[in-house]
Amino acid sequence: MALFKDVIETVRMIEKENLDIRTTTMGISLMDCIDSDGERCRKKIYDKITRLAENLVTQADRVATEFGIPIVNKRISVTPISLIAGATSDSDYVAFAETLDNAARAVGVNFIGGFSALVPKGFTKGDLTLIHSIPEALAATEHVCSSVNLGSTKTGINMDAVKIMGDIVKQTAYLTRDADSIGCAKLVIFCNAVEDNPFMAGAYHGVGQPDTVLHVGVSGPGVVKRALEKCSGASFDEMAEIIKKTAFKITRAGQLVGTEVASRLNVPFGILDLSLAPTPEIGDSVARILEEMGLEHTGAHGTTAALAMLNDAVKKGGIMASTSVGGLSGAFIPVSEDEGMIQAASIGALSLDKLEAMTCVCSVGLDMIAIPGDTPATTISGIIADEAAIGMVNSKTTAVRLIPVYGKGIGESAEFGGLLGMAPIMGVNPNDCSIFVNRGGKIPAPIHSFKN
Repeated sequence: MALFKDVIETVRMIEKENLDIRTTTMGISLMDCIDSDGERCRKKIYDKITRLAENLVTQADRVATEFGIPIVNKRISVTPISLIAGATSDSDYVAFAETLDNAARAVGVNFIGGFSALVPKGFTKGDLTLIHSIPEALAATEHVCSSVNLGSTKTGINMDAVKIMGDIVKQTAYLTRDADSIGCAKLVIFCNAVEDNPFMAGAYHGVGQPDTVLHVGVSGPGVVKRALEKCSGASFDEMAEIIKKTAFKITRAGQLVGTEVASRLNVPFGILDLSLAPTPEIGDSVARILEEMGLEHTGAHGTTAALAMLNDAVKKGGIMASTSVGGLSGAFIPVSEDEGMIQAASIGALSLDKLEAMTCVCSVGLDMIAIPGDTPATTISGIIADEAAIGMVNSKTTAVRLIPVYGKGIGESAEFGGLLGMAPIMGVNPNDCSIFVNRGGKIPAPIHSFKN
């Protein structure tokens, strides 16, 4: 009887509350594709990805049908391309991005991540070549996602990289200006990036990972909101218990599906990322969970505390439901992908400064935020530096995915479509930070980073 009740409850969560497996992401090492000849290297990359991921979409769809649990996205992450292409004498890596795009198209996945560079302490030739290739690469491809990790708690923040990335974001926005600068939606700048993140655009396959692995990302903001709706008037500790129990159920569904897909593909199961990842669909919003706790709109005073409790309860509930929890795991707050966040930003209840405060306690950072197209590159670099500092000091992953929408300003909106949704263009602090950004060098690691 208890098992039957659990089955019925899971079916209801799928049909009525938007429970889904947000992504199955196959991680593929490209280390054995390294070659001094760029053309040979790219052929090895294409051949390996298409061989190993040939059945990813087919098997994921079969498991989704058999289990009755939707798997929304199928994705691939690869070894950071700066590490692979750096062995070649190529002067830019756009051709490598096009190879990834062609491979993703051939196997039918939604996105492929790993056009990436890891530069928390400095640059190699390959790192700089990749970074300067990002704007053209994202403009020339459809499925490729890019990321740059420029800081960590152990190493500090590479401020030279911070300065460069402000310019790279602006260039990417310009080259994709005909589509509301959508290229920037596929570019994430990290501090403390993780090697096993299944979510795009920040996924890459870390060098400490096995040759091939399958990671899973679950999602269920609607399920959590419905659970809280049933306990109107509950205290905070009672709400925390409800969220924990709900997160456990969501995670168990993800564990079941993920291990089954991995088994059928004959690859090891990696991690389950139990993040609450919203969508533009009504009822699938992290913002609405926070409002269910008693906030008129997300952004009101109390929002950061509510998000902190939600994030912690999700982790506590989910960690016991999976053999291996990893990735980012918690609550995402992307503005354009969350209908509640969109509304709050549109009416002025949610500002960029409030979002920055919220990133101190959530899973990632300033995510999918549209800003005026004429925002200076140095201002974008300043925002990146602030967010990286939050991650460095608090020993957590933080990220920036800003979209300076070319030709648009405050009061207008950007339309990206699909999972990426739409975003009202939010104002940034107009005060100049160019002297600060142009100093370059490195912000040293905090004292608490020395733990040996």
